[in-house]
Amino acid sequence: MSAQTNYDVIIVGSGIAGSIMAYQLGMAGKKVLILEAGQEVPVDRSGYMETFFKANAKTPESPYPPTTQNPAASTADNPLGLPDPAKENVPRYTVLQIGAWRNPKQCYFDYTPQPEHLKPDSPEAKFAFASSYERIGGGTTWHWLGTSLHLLPNDFELQTQYKQGVDWPGGKQFYQALVPYYEQATNEIGVAGDKEAMDQLYRGFNVSPDGVYGANYDYPMPGIISSLVDQQYEQALSDMVYDKIKLSVTPTPQGRNSLPGERRQCAGNTNCIPICPIQAKYDATVTLGRALQTGNVDVFYRHVATNVQVDENTKDVVGIDYVTYQTHGGVATGGGTFTAKKYVIAAHAIETPKLLLMSKRNKACPNGVANHSDQVGRNLMDHIMYLAWGLAKDPVYGFRGPLSTAGIESLRDGAFRKDRAAYRIEIGNEGWQWAANDPFTTLADFIFGQNNSQLNGDSVNQQGIPLRFDPAMPANSALFGASLVNTLNSIYTRQIRMGYLIEQLPDPENRVELSETLTDNLGLPRPKLTYRVREDYVRNAFVSAKDISTKLFDALGAREYTKAPPAPVFYGDKREVTSNNFEYQGNNFTFYGAGHIVGTYRMGDCKDTSVVNPRQQSWDHSNLFLVGSGVFPTVATGNPTLTLAALAFQAADHVLADLKAC
Repeated sequence: MSAQTNYDVIIVGSGIAGSIMAYQLGMAGKKVLILEAGQEVPVDRSGYMETFFKANAKTPESPYPPTTQNPAASTADNPLGLPDPAKENVPRYTVLQIGAWRNPKQCYFDYTPQPEHLKPDSPEAKFAFASSYERIGGGTTWHWLGTSLHLLPNDFELQTQYKQGVDWPGGKQFYQALVPYYEQATNEIGVAGDKEAMDQLYRGFNVSPDGVYGANYDYPMPGIISSLVDQQYEQALSDMVYDKIKLSVTPTPQGRNSLPGERRQCAGNTNCIPICPIQAKYDATVTLGRALQTGNVDVFYRHVATNVQVDENTKDVVGIDYVTYQTHGGVATGGGTFTAKKYVIAAHAIETPKLLLMSKRNKACPNGVANHSDQVGRNLMDHIMYLAWGLAKDPVYGFRGPLSTAGIESLRDGAFRKDRAAYRIEIGNEGWQWAANDPFTTLADFIFGQNNSQLNGDSVNQQGIPLRFDPAMPANSALFGASLVNTLNSIYTRQIRMGYLIEQLPDPENRVELSETLTDNLGLPRPKLTYRVREDYVRNAFVSAKDISTKLFDALGAREYTKAPPAPVFYGDKREVTSNNFEYQGNNFTFYGAGHIVGTYRMGDCKDTSVVNPRQQSWDHSNLFLVGSGVFPTVATGNPTLTLAALAFQAADHVLADLKAC
């Protein structure tokens, strides 16, 4: 593909933020070039589906290139056959790498070492980052769940309201300015939602519905039908109060079709993560396709941005250097520089700071581009998750519908945020798939007489209550025939799971840097991460989540099987805690990643404490915009995709205004 030479805008990255920017600019008649490091968007997803079917581990990344595992190449030191990132042109971090976080031949990230003389319960303990992402055309929305929630007004004023974290620039005024862009984002994604239910939720947070949607706005489609699992929670929570807040179940607005239209209607495959087999769920290839149809947008795949050029005198960006490749493990096949009037980096909250920090070929930017404040890469955050699971007393027949169709949103805000982090509770429809790797774990237990699920033994919980599924059945029973089938049917139809999305505070020492020693196959430095879960504010939320889980299971009449991890340990003389376990107030917790990676080039009102201004424009370079979840000053209490999409629509307007003024 040959490029024209007179581009108005160059965008690095074709995920949802980059695709929205390209679509809006292309519709306005601007000439746009997208540089995408990963492979092309396929004509259909059957190849991805085949890869997924053959994968031993059904992780979020398993359908997508590059290959996440190769069992044929497994060894004693690498039982999953994880590829060596040093031999990949576009490696990325995957869930399977979490357990291999200290092995650079299996893990893309380089991690900083632990401090000396560390105790297992120390808040200074460093952990493996628990969330993954994609580097292909369309970005990480290939494997997102589809949850499309607005943030709350108080999310934008965490410091003002609760003396925690920081405020977003402008606070609630910024939120109000974002409302029409939320509408655009909701329309672009094609969100299915129940406006009446969401109105009721927001009224509970003292927010006028008109301040959330606009006076006459409604969702593009009616909400997805609630599952039988949801209905069990609705009945059980009718009179329940926690932290002086009345709990309720709210249907979740989702980026998937509840009615047939431009995409197919959701068929309830319960496979949204990692892949919707019929494309009922939105992903960014939808918007990318619309952008290309404007006739004003070019996308060059397998073009890896390596440097942002800056004019020494004007401090303007004057070009993007790149390198190309043909095969994922092959040699570089070319390179050069593309130029435009305006530049947008939309390469993800890990890869964008990596590119900015790599861009040291400029005398004006010895610490990397857009980094006058030394904030590029800092304040890495995620919604860190607590999982709880149990067996309902009666069948609830999960695995029908999306992975989650409702949640308990009541605890996303309240006076408690002065002392502990807020969270939303996602109600799972997929049984113990995430929590215990089912159906495989339970199946193996009852075939081979094991007890990894706690359902087939004499184990008890912390309250001394036996966890054995059937007390009349001998411990570690090995079943077959009708007995096995009936046992499994009784278990699988009653499995329930809750996930707590806990907000994390910005910490400048949680950060993305460049590895001094590790590179990929193109010779580019790999990200070096420092990641801690240190604040009592966050850890207190885990204690709260554990407490309310027990109360919720009691209200449901369910038996809880949440399995506490072993205490954090050291490995020999390396003084390394386990990858994602921590000890707090006598409890041992495992945290999981929600895939909500934010904060690494945050926006703010002051150029000395942030990377971009409220327009998402670099403080240092007037023609450079940084978009995506990396601009979030805090992770807030809702899944970030709808908000980052709204911010991308807003940034597109700012770029168009600047181009008009040129």
